[in-house]
Amino acid sequence: MKTSINDLMQHCGVGFGTSGARGLVKDMSDRVCYAYTLGFIQYLKQTQQLAADTPIAIAGDLRASTPRIMNACARAIQDSGLKVINCAFIPTPAVALYGLKHQCPVLMVTGSHIPDDRNGIKFYKLKGEILKVDELLIKEQAVQWNDHLFNEQGAFSEDMDALGAVNSSATEDYLQRYQTLFPENALAGKRIGVYQHSGVAREMIPKILAKLGAEVICLGFSRQFIPVDTEAVRAEDIALGQSWSKEYQLDAIVSTDGDADRPLIADEYGHWLRGDIVGILCAQYLHIDHLVTPVSSNTCVEKSSLFAQVKRTRIGSPYVIEAMDHYIEDHYAAVAGYEANGGFLLATPVRHNDSLLTALPTRDALIVLLTLLHSTVENNCTLSELKAQLPQRFTYSDRLKDFASQSSQQLLAKYTSGSMTENKQAIEADFPQLCKMLGPVKDINTIDGLRISFENEDIIHFRPSGNAPEFRCYSESNDEDHARQINQAALQRVRDLG
Repeated sequence: MKTSINDLMQHCGVGFGTSGARGLVKDMSDRVCYAYTLGFIQYLKQTQQLAADTPIAIAGDLRASTPRIMNACARAIQDSGLKVINCAFIPTPAVALYGLKHQCPVLMVTGSHIPDDRNGIKFYKLKGEILKVDELLIKEQAVQWNDHLFNEQGAFSEDMDALGAVNSSATEDYLQRYQTLFPENALAGKRIGVYQHSGVAREMIPKILAKLGAEVICLGFSRQFIPVDTEAVRAEDIALGQSWSKEYQLDAIVSTDGDADRPLIADEYGHWLRGDIVGILCAQYLHIDHLVTPVSSNTCVEKSSLFAQVKRTRIGSPYVIEAMDHYIEDHYAAVAGYEANGGFLLATPVRHNDSLLTALPTRDALIVLLTLLHSTVENNCTLSELKAQLPQRFTYSDRLKDFASQSSQQLLAKYTSGSMTENKQAIEADFPQLCKMLGPVKDINTIDGLRISFENEDIIHFRPSGNAPEFRCYSESNDEDHARQINQAALQRVRDLG
């Protein structure tokens, strides 16, 4: 059979989102995953980014569907005449680091933070994560396979292990990256809780912390996948953080999302810190000069005056990477980016603690967790005190689940399709309660979704999810409770309008 990836996307329900291809597990059949991998390989060959003797590394998270999808991708690699490097179940940044070091493409099977009934595939070329221009060219690929490979349901017609033996060097290199960045016993005296849940780094993080001298308490191990979203922390995780902190007298609690490219860290009171705050603190620790972050991130980064320049982008790591690349082309020395979910991207090598940290331009969680913990040591302060050193600007985010993408687009079109004056008037007419609380609409930013600035400097940002039928809302204010209140009021009004 022969089909284009673009045609396949239209029929199977699996498509490119903000980072990689994602869809429902039931739609990500062996045949679909096999075809996507063939399309990626063909694109690399056509653009001369893949030699005949170059292997392709593959890894995955701990979802129940991940091993099957990894095997389907590995079969496509083998059938393309290439060698498979099985890095097994490790963090996305760990396998990405392996690809950069060995100059080979990488596949990461993960749905990140989304529920277990969904999964995805992230693609990395020799220079790192694919960008939006790469996605467009992958979609154009026409791929072909033998129909006898699959049954009518799209599953392989016969079982075959294409992954082979596990190569542990990616895990070892990633551990070594952070064990050598900090002084010996850098975290001695710290009592750190590790919320393990179903994160793929749940065994790795305690090892690194213990190696750095911390006392480690492992918490919340789960054999069932838990969709930990670092941008919208679940109510049960908020309660767990505060309970654990009090019970175990912890200095901090650390965790990640499913594939460990987004950090989650709580202070000594068990309060989870926002990702767009920890990104600033990580960049400060690493002495970054030029910083990139999406439009949804807290404006505290500009108000802090810690960086020579801050560039705002659309939401999604490919856009952050493109902007970082422009800084590198202009020969800036210390360039990094972070997202509102806390994932930190290091575009250039940096030297710290007499150690050279190589570039890793993909979202990483561990660099954030470890730099913040060590910052408290260097500053002789707690995490809450470290955070308090920044301008006090608070963000809150939540979402409406099962909100159809078409409904999201129609709603936003009401406020973005006219002139600036017409758009402001439409917002003020549909959101009278918000305008009564916050004042008239001052400015509208449509770089990604609809970001509304009000007269009192509060911000409401509406954006449909790129990965799931969800409608996200980000809010920002000078008061934490107020940020939550206006977020809830905005989503309630969207629910009424939808």
